[in-house]
Amino acid sequence: MKIYITKFAKYQPSPENPAEQPKLEYVDALFRRRLSQLTRMTIEAVHGLIGENGENLGLKLVFASFRGEIARQLKINKGLVEDADVMPASFSISVFNTPAAATTIALKMKAGYTAIYPSENNFSSALLAAATPILCGSEKKVIFAYADEKIPEEYKGLPGYNEDSPLAFACLLSCEKSDSAVELSLDSENLAGLCKSPAFFMDSILASLADG
Repeated sequence: MKIYITKFAKYQPSPENPAEQPKLEYVDALFRRRLSQLTRMTIEAVHGLIGENGENLGLKLVFASFRGEIARQLKINKGLVEDADVMPASFSISVFNTPAAATTIALKMKAGYTAIYPSENNFSSALLAAATPILCGSEKKVIFAYADEKIPEEYKGLPGYNEDSPLAFACLLSCEKSDSAVELSLDSENLAGLCKSPAFFMDSILASLADG
Protein backbone atom coordinates (compact mmCIF):
# COMPACT_ATOMS: atom_id res chain seq x y z
CA MET A 1 0.00 0.00 0.00
CA LYS A 2 1.19 3.50 -0.82
CA ILE A 3 1.13 6.39 1.64
CA TYR A 4 0.64 10.00 0.57
CA ILE A 5 1.09 13.34 2.28
CA THR A 6 -1.75 15.48 1.02
CA LYS A 7 -1.61 18.50 3.32
CA PHE A 8 0.98 20.21 5.53
CA ALA A 9 1.02 23.02 8.11
CA LYS A 10 3.76 24.38 10.37
CA TYR A 11 4.60 26.85 13.10
CA GLN A 12 8.14 28.11 13.59
CA PRO A 13 9.25 31.00 15.85
CA SER A 14 11.38 33.71 14.29
CA PRO A 15 15.17 33.23 14.55
CA GLU A 16 15.34 36.50 16.49
CA ASN A 17 12.92 35.23 19.13
CA PRO A 18 13.10 31.43 19.55
CA ALA A 19 10.87 31.62 22.62
CA GLU A 20 8.03 33.11 20.55
CA GLN A 21 4.64 31.44 20.95
CA PRO A 22 1.46 31.47 18.84
CA LYS A 23 -1.37 33.51 20.34
CA LEU A 24 -4.08 30.84 19.83
CA GLU A 25 -6.86 33.42 19.77
CA TYR A 26 -9.28 30.67 18.71
CA VAL A 27 -8.69 28.80 22.00
CA ASP A 28 -10.48 29.63 25.26
CA ALA A 29 -8.39 32.17 27.22
CA LEU A 30 -8.57 30.29 30.52
CA PHE A 31 -7.47 27.09 28.83
CA ARG A 32 -4.54 28.54 26.90
CA ARG A 33 -3.01 30.72 29.63
CA ARG A 34 -1.02 27.88 31.22
CA LEU A 35 0.06 26.15 28.03
CA SER A 36 3.77 25.80 27.25
CA GLN A 37 5.46 26.86 24.04
CA LEU A 38 5.53 23.21 22.95
CA THR A 39 1.81 22.68 23.45
CA ARG A 40 0.89 26.01 21.87
CA MET A 41 2.97 25.25 18.79
CA THR A 42 1.39 21.80 18.46
CA ILE A 43 -2.12 23.21 18.66
CA GLU A 44 -1.29 25.89 16.10
CA ALA A 45 0.20 23.42 13.60
CA VAL A 46 -2.71 20.98 13.85
CA HIS A 47 -5.22 23.84 13.67
CA GLY A 48 -3.52 25.04 10.50
CA LEU A 49 -3.86 21.59 9.01
CA ILE A 50 -7.49 21.16 9.96
CA GLY A 51 -8.54 24.62 8.84
CA GLU A 52 -11.27 26.93 10.03
CA ASN A 53 -14.04 24.73 8.64
CA GLY A 54 -13.03 21.81 10.85
CA GLU A 55 -12.19 19.49 7.98
CA ASN A 56 -10.44 16.33 9.22
CA LEU A 57 -11.51 16.90 12.85
CA GLY A 58 -12.58 13.27 13.02
CA LEU A 59 -9.13 11.86 12.31
CA LYS A 60 -6.78 10.28 14.83
CA LEU A 61 -3.73 12.27 15.89
CA VAL A 62 -0.23 10.83 16.22
CA PHE A 63 2.17 13.17 18.05
CA ALA A 64 5.96 12.86 18.23
CA SER A 65 8.61 14.83 20.09
CA PHE A 66 12.26 14.28 20.98
CA ARG A 67 12.21 16.31 24.19
CA GLY A 68 8.58 16.73 25.21
CA GLU A 69 7.74 19.33 27.88
CA ILE A 70 11.40 19.90 28.68
CA ALA A 71 11.00 23.39 30.18
CA ARG A 72 8.24 22.24 32.54
CA GLN A 73 10.22 19.14 33.45
CA LEU A 74 13.19 21.31 34.38
CA LYS A 75 10.97 23.50 36.57
CA ILE A 76 9.64 20.41 38.36
CA ASN A 77 13.16 19.07 38.88
CA LYS A 78 14.20 22.38 40.39
CA GLY A 79 11.21 22.22 42.72
CA LEU A 80 12.16 18.73 43.84
CA VAL A 81 15.75 19.78 44.52
CA GLU A 82 14.97 23.08 46.22
CA ASP A 83 11.69 22.31 48.01
CA ALA A 84 11.47 18.49 47.89
CA ASP A 85 7.96 18.96 46.55
CA VAL A 86 6.04 19.27 43.31
CA MET A 87 2.58 20.69 42.72
CA PRO A 88 0.12 18.17 41.23
CA ALA A 89 -1.16 20.76 38.76
CA SER A 90 2.37 21.40 37.49
CA PHE A 91 3.04 17.69 37.10
CA SER A 92 -0.22 17.07 35.25
CA ILE A 93 0.76 19.41 32.40
CA SER A 94 4.41 18.33 32.20
CA VAL A 95 3.87 14.75 31.02
CA PHE A 96 4.89 13.67 27.51
CA ASN A 97 1.37 13.41 26.08
CA THR A 98 0.33 16.91 27.22
CA PRO A 99 0.63 18.56 23.75
CA ALA A 100 -1.43 15.83 22.06
CA ALA A 101 -4.08 15.77 24.78
CA ALA A 102 -4.35 19.57 24.91
CA THR A 103 -4.62 19.73 21.11
CA THR A 104 -7.56 17.32 21.02
CA ILE A 105 -9.28 19.29 23.80
CA ALA A 106 -8.62 22.72 22.27
CA LEU A 107 -9.73 21.68 18.77
CA LYS A 108 -12.50 19.30 19.89
CA MET A 109 -10.96 16.26 18.22
CA LYS A 110 -12.66 13.11 19.49
CA ALA A 111 -11.03 10.27 17.53
CA GLY A 112 -8.16 9.77 19.98
CA TYR A 113 -4.40 10.32 19.92
CA THR A 114 -1.07 8.55 20.33
CA ALA A 115 2.12 10.14 21.72
CA ILE A 116 5.43 8.71 20.50
CA TYR A 117 8.99 9.23 21.69
CA PRO A 118 11.38 8.46 18.78
CA SER A 119 14.21 6.59 20.49
CA GLU A 120 17.77 7.73 19.81
CA ASN A 121 16.48 10.72 17.82
CA ASN A 122 15.23 8.36 15.11
CA PHE A 123 12.55 10.48 13.47
CA SER A 124 11.77 7.81 10.86
CA SER A 125 10.48 5.49 13.61
CA ALA A 126 7.86 8.06 14.58
CA LEU A 127 6.79 8.51 10.96
CA LEU A 128 6.47 4.75 10.50
CA ALA A 129 4.41 4.46 13.67
CA ALA A 130 2.06 7.15 12.40
CA ALA A 131 1.67 5.40 9.05
CA THR A 132 1.04 1.96 10.57
CA PRO A 133 -2.77 2.32 11.02
CA ILE A 134 -3.01 3.16 7.31
CA LEU A 135 -0.70 0.34 6.26
CA CYS A 136 -2.69 -2.24 8.23
CA GLY A 137 -5.99 -0.91 6.89
CA SER A 138 -7.54 0.28 10.15
CA GLU A 139 -7.47 3.94 9.06
CA LYS A 140 -7.56 5.71 5.70
CA LYS A 141 -6.14 9.00 7.00
CA VAL A 142 -4.12 10.04 10.05
CA ILE A 143 -2.81 13.40 11.27
CA PHE A 144 0.89 13.21 12.14
CA ALA A 145 2.26 16.06 14.25
CA TYR A 146 5.78 16.77 15.49
CA ALA A 147 6.96 19.51 17.86
CA ASP A 148 9.96 20.45 19.98
CA GLU A 149 10.29 23.67 21.95
CA LYS A 150 13.23 25.91 22.83
CA ILE A 151 15.73 24.09 25.05
CA PRO A 152 16.32 25.88 28.38
CA GLU A 153 19.70 27.60 28.74
CA GLU A 154 20.48 25.39 31.76
CA TYR A 155 21.09 22.45 29.43
CA LYS A 156 23.96 24.11 27.58
CA GLY A 157 27.20 22.20 27.93
CA LEU A 158 25.51 18.88 28.70
CA PRO A 159 26.18 15.83 26.47
CA GLY A 160 23.74 15.69 23.58
CA TYR A 161 22.76 19.37 23.80
CA ASN A 162 21.97 21.04 20.51
CA GLU A 163 20.53 24.37 19.51
CA ASP A 164 17.91 23.16 17.05
CA SER A 165 15.33 25.85 16.45
CA PRO A 166 11.87 25.28 17.95
CA LEU A 167 9.54 23.80 15.37
CA ALA A 168 6.10 22.27 15.02
CA PHE A 169 4.37 20.82 11.98
CA ALA A 170 1.41 18.63 11.14
CA CYS A 171 0.79 16.63 7.99
CA LEU A 172 -2.08 14.56 6.67
CA LEU A 173 -1.09 10.97 5.88
CA SER A 174 -3.49 9.17 3.54
CA CYS A 175 -3.85 6.03 1.49
CA GLU A 176 -5.67 8.10 -1.13
CA LYS A 177 -3.75 10.11 -3.70
CA SER A 178 -4.93 13.62 -4.49
CA ASP A 179 -3.74 16.45 -6.71
CA SER A 180 -0.22 17.58 -5.74
CA ALA A 181 0.06 14.83 -3.09
CA VAL A 182 3.56 13.62 -2.21
CA GLU A 183 4.08 9.87 -2.30
CA LEU A 184 5.92 8.72 0.81
CA SER A 185 8.25 5.80 0.18
CA LEU A 186 8.62 3.79 3.39
CA ASP A 187 11.64 1.69 2.47
CA SER A 188 14.50 2.06 4.94
CA GLU A 189 16.95 3.71 2.55
CA ASN A 190 14.51 6.41 1.49
CA LEU A 191 13.37 7.07 5.05
CA ALA A 192 16.95 7.40 6.25
CA GLY A 193 17.53 10.12 3.67
CA LEU A 194 14.23 11.90 4.17
CA CYS A 195 14.22 11.78 7.99
CA LYS A 196 17.68 13.15 8.74
CA SER A 197 15.89 15.59 11.03
CA PRO A 198 12.33 16.89 11.44
CA ALA A 199 13.36 20.19 9.84
CA PHE A 200 14.89 18.41 6.83
CA PHE A 201 11.75 16.27 6.48
CA MET A 202 9.53 19.36 6.62
CA ASP A 203 11.56 21.31 4.06
CA SER A 204 11.67 18.30 1.70
CA ILE A 205 7.90 17.69 1.85
CA LEU A 206 7.04 21.38 1.48
CA ALA A 207 9.32 21.63 -1.56
CA SER A 208 7.68 18.56 -3.11
CA LEU A 209 4.18 19.90 -2.43
CA ALA A 210 5.11 23.21 -4.03
CA ASP A 211 6.52 21.45 -7.10
CA GLY A 212 3.38 19.35 -7.39
